[in-house]
Amino acid sequence: MVSASDILFNHGTSVAPLGLIAMKGAEELGNKLNDYLVNWAHKGGYDVDTFLIESECPRFSSGDGKGLIKSTVRGKDLFIIVDVGNYNVKYQMYDQMNAMSPDDHYQDLKRLIQAASGKAHRINVIMPILYGGRQHRRNYRESLDCACALQELYQMGVSNILTVDAHDPRVHNAIPLMGFDNMMPSYQVLKAMFKTIPHLKTTPDEFMVISPDEGALNRNMYYASMLGVPMGMFYKRRDYAKIINGHNPIVAHEYLGNSVEGKDVFIADDIISSGESMLDIAYALKERKARRVFCYATYGLFVNGLEKFDKANEDGYIDAVFSTNLTYRTDALLSREWFHEVDCSKYISYFIASLNHDVSIGNVIDPNAKIKALLERRNKENA
Repeated sequence: MVSASDILFNHGTSVAPLGLIAMKGAEELGNKLNDYLVNWAHKGGYDVDTFLIESECPRFSSGDGKGLIKSTVRGKDLFIIVDVGNYNVKYQMYDQMNAMSPDDHYQDLKRLIQAASGKAHRINVIMPILYGGRQHRRNYRESLDCACALQELYQMGVSNILTVDAHDPRVHNAIPLMGFDNMMPSYQVLKAMFKTIPHLKTTPDEFMVISPDEGALNRNMYYASMLGVPMGMFYKRRDYAKIINGHNPIVAHEYLGNSVEGKDVFIADDIISSGESMLDIAYALKERKARRVFCYATYGLFVNGLEKFDKANEDGYIDAVFSTNLTYRTDALLSREWFHEVDCSKYISYFIASLNHDVSIGNVIDPNAKIKALLERRNKENA
């Protein structure tokens, strides 16, 4: 396996000098990416203090804004990091503090692209949560927010979009001539789970993977295939005669698959929003006598708070919840014993390094090979 520093600074030449802009609300992730890239640069013999470029999007008291980049980006391979899900960023509008919505973050992204004024060699956007990603297909007379946003970024001159676990990666069809990488941190998830959960045996008689619905089948099939364990799934039976909060309400979660009795089960999804579906599935699995229930969602939003998950954990229905550091997490969430964070910053740094040098990501990190190596190490430890 080729080392990251070899790829970044010894494998041919870069497309252009690297530059990172971490937008408001994405500073934590931006700093971690910068630390990895600077460390690899030092290993490659380059004297680099930082790749970060300072910027801001100040607001007038009326709510109007502007983008400002505080140093030159001329000739740089520019990566702009944005967290459209960070509702903790606020600005003053008239005499009130206003929480930034995904729309606000996306508008500020466009402002910074404008501020680059065509001087950057190339503009790449790192958007872990894809803006409008949950409004990706049309039913009846509806907008297509994600497709229109991607087309708009393409028209503004963006060359590549890096996202993580897109709600539906087929939205890439809206921009067939633009670079679009949908990263799946499967190795990082398994590594965090093995590190965190004691006495975890991932053998077919001890462990199962459960898909929470038909939309999450592919990611759960991947986990089941790599681990060599059986998989079951739930499907959502809906009442199509009603529309509540924009969608048809779920009547029941129906299970298809082998018995989960006496087994640890792992459920993977892209988003925990309110968490109602994940909790319903955990309750259903416990009714079927599952031993332990481990939940994973790339983005743990918990829009209705944490109390229901606290109670589910206290009552023994959910043993652990895993989620990434790719969007805002409250201090309350990080303090929960049942919550475990999956750090994806090094993984994204690999992608940045590879793009910057026009090198295949497969030369840097092959998730299949890394998962197999991880399982081999686990088997030796448990032998």
